[in-house]
Amino acid sequence: PTRLTFVDIAGLVRGASKGEGLGNQFLATIREVDAVAHVVRCFEDSDITHVEGKIAPLADIETIETELMLADLDSLEKRVDNLAKKAKGNDKDAKEVLDLVNRALVLLREGKPARFLERKPEEERAFNMLGLLTSKPVLYVCNVEEGSAKDGNSFSKQVFEHANKEGAVAVVISAKIESEIATLSREERAEFLETLGLEEAGLDRLIRAGYQLLDLITYFTVGPKE
Repeated sequence: PTRLTFVDIAGLVRGASKGEGLGNQFLATIREVDAVAHVVRCFEDSDITHVEGKIAPLADIETIETELMLADLDSLEKRVDNLAKKAKGNDKDAKEVLDLVNRALVLLREGKPARFLERKPEEERAFNMLGLLTSKPVLYVCNVEEGSAKDGNSFSKQVFEHANKEGAVAVVISAKIESEIATLSREERAEFLETLGLEEAGLDRLIRAGYQLLDLITYFTVGPKE
C-alpha cells in the first residue's frame, strides 16, 4: 500500500520558530512514506492566530523545507567518510553511492531539496536507499476558507505557482467544509455541496491529486474470484 503523510505546516512552523525542530520521530516517519502532503494555511481568521502574526504560505513551506534539508545534510555528511574509505578500497557500490551523496550535498547546500537531483534510471534504486526526506514527492494542500473552496484565493494561487515551478502538485480544500460534510449522508452531502457551488468534496480532489502525484491506477477486477 502507498504511504502518504500529511504535514500540518502551521503546527510545525510553530515548533520550528521556537527552535524545537521537527523531532526525530517525525523525521523517521517521513523516511518511510512515498509522498508528503503539506497542509498549508491559506485563509485569514482573527480567531486562529499564526505564530508569525501573518498569513504567508510560501514562508511556511520554506521553513519546513529548510528543516528537512538540514536533516538530510546532517544524514549525508555523516556517511561521507565511511563511503570514501570503502571507495578507496575499490568498492564499486561505495563509489557509486559516494558520487550520489556528493552530488546531493551540493544541491542541499545550495538550498535545493534532494528531489531536484538529476540522476540516471540506474541510479534510482541507490538514490532511494539514501532515505532522504527531501527526495519525497510533494503535494501541497491549500486549506482555504469556505468561500474559496471552489476557485481558491490569492494565497492558494501563490502555492500553485510555487508547485508549478518545482513540478509538484497542489490542490485546494476547505477543512471546515470537509468537517461539516463528514457526518452527512450521501444525499445530504451532495445537496450541501451544491449550495456552495461545488461539484465534489475536497477529499475527492485530494485523492485524485495523490493518484496524479504517485502515478497510481486502480484496477477493478470482474468475473470469477481470483
